[in-house]
Amino acid sequence: MTSTRWTIHGERIVDDSRRATWSIADVELPDGVRFEQYVYRAPKAAMTLLVEGGAVLLMRRHRFVIDQWVWELPGGYCDDGEDIASCAAREVEEETGWRPTTLEPLVTFQPWVATADAENHLFVSYGAEQVAETPSDINEAQELRWIPLEEVPKMIAAGEIIGSASIIGLQAVMLQRSQTHSDR
Repeated sequence: MTSTRWTIHGERIVDDSRRATWSIADVELPDGVRFEQYVYRAPKAAMTLLVEGGAVLLMRRHRFVIDQWVWELPGGYCDDGEDIASCAAREVEEETGWRPTTLEPLVTFQPWVATADAENHLFVSYGAEQVAETPSDINEAQELRWIPLEEVPKMIAAGEIIGSASIIGLQAVMLQRSQTHSDR
C-alpha cells in the first residue's frame, strides 16, 4: 500500500493575529499534483457544558459571520500558557456568571481538519454555582437559559444549535447519559 501523506514544500503567512494565523501552504499530493492550500491555525479553545437537573446552560447570541442567532455553549480561546481546564472554567464564569462545581474532560476535537488546526476541548460539570447575577463579559450572550436535554435534538434539527462544538458536546453528554443510565 502506498502512502497518502502529502508533501509540504513550504508555507507562507498571509495574516497573523492574536486569535488566528492564515497561511498558504505549497503542497504536493502522492500522485504528483501540486497546488496551494489555505491553512487556518487558531489557539486552543475550551467550552463547558454545565448540566444540572437534566438541563444544560446555553447562551443565545448573534454570530455576525453567518448573520444568525444561535444557541451555544460558553467558551473561548485559551490565553498563552493557560491551562486548558482553567480556560474552560474562566470562560464559562465570564460569559454566564455560573461557576462549575467539578470539571471533567468530555471530548477533544478538530472541527475542520482539511484546512484548519483549531483544537477544541469540551468539559462537563454536573453542577454549577451562580456567582454573579449578570456575566462579567457583556459582549457574549443575549440570553442564558437552562434547556432540558430532551429538547436539544429538536433545537439541533430546527437549526437553533448549529455550532460544531455545541453539537458535539451536547451529543456526547446525551450519549454518556444514555450509556450510564444515571440521574445526572
